[in-house]
Amino acid sequence: MLNVRAIHQYYGGSHTLRGVSLTLKQGECLALLGRNGVGKTTLLKCLMGVLPVREGSISLDGHDITKLAPHQRAARGIAYVPQGRDIFARLTVEENIRMGMASKPASAARRIKGEVFELFPVLASMLSRRGGDLSGGQQQQLAIARALVAEPRLIILDEPTEGIQPSIIKDIAKVIRLLRERGDIGILLCEQYFDFARELADQFIVMSRGEIVAAGDRTQIDGPDVRKHLLA
Repeated sequence: MLNVRAIHQYYGGSHTLRGVSLTLKQGECLALLGRNGVGKTTLLKCLMGVLPVREGSISLDGHDITKLAPHQRAARGIAYVPQGRDIFARLTVEENIRMGMASKPASAARRIKGEVFELFPVLASMLSRRGGDLSGGQQQQLAIARALVAEPRLIILDEPTEGIQPSIIKDIAKVIRLLRERGDIGILLCEQYFDFARELADQFIVMSRGEIVAAGDRTQIDGPDVRKHLLA
């Protein structure tokens, strides 16, 4: 599905990504772990096309997307929920959700499928409220819902638990688990909360100073040598 091969990225004189490679299969949840400032969000922005790749390649379903613009990647089936949510504060909940369908044909974007309200029931009663009036946790649910209405094949989640109350963290975990069990979408989960990621992901990669320092499944990633790279 998603194949990233030896990508490098620079910010001024800083070498922010150093030969990062990863593979994500359809129906799999891959957790991206590491301290703040190690390059996780930079990697995600490169995958979405927000930042350019200096060297290396990114392919989706065997097609090279390294040079594609973000909207072209969205049309190919990649959805991105950025850190901080970035919902449209002045738009209503319904308008925010409809923005997620911008890459779909007009005929397919006329109606919001009920599945999104099954995953996030609280949003159904808030359609006319402005996004900026929602709590942080509700905004996170809205951001994920906005991504899912595009019916992506790959969803990228950047720190979905950041600043969120425990009850909503449980709701978000439930949604990620349901998506993984459905088996038709790849999930790249960037997360600081190790125990949250450990319960949801099939595979893990750990970054430090712009490169991958550990990778493996749940049994391989839960050890003192790995945890030292996760301590803030």
